[in-house]
Amino acid sequence: MQKFNNVSILPNSVGDKEEFFRIYSSLPLEEREKVIVIIDDEPISWNLAYQEIKHNTNRARNILKVLKELEII
Repeated sequence: MQKFNNVSILPNSVGDKEEFFRIYSSLPLEEREKVIVIIDDEPISWNLAYQEIKHNTNRARNILKVLKELEII
């Protein structure tokens, strides 16, 4: 794991974030409301995923991991 300005960065997480934002920006507005993954029995829409990833929350890492595993990003 790399450190950048005292913040831990998982390998490829920056690239995964960029890929997520690229895909998100090309989605129609209606699509952004749809559920893309379910984590801990909670449905996660594109919009919620965007907010979590934008704010670099703990949940964001899980979302990015699942989206990568599902080959969405």
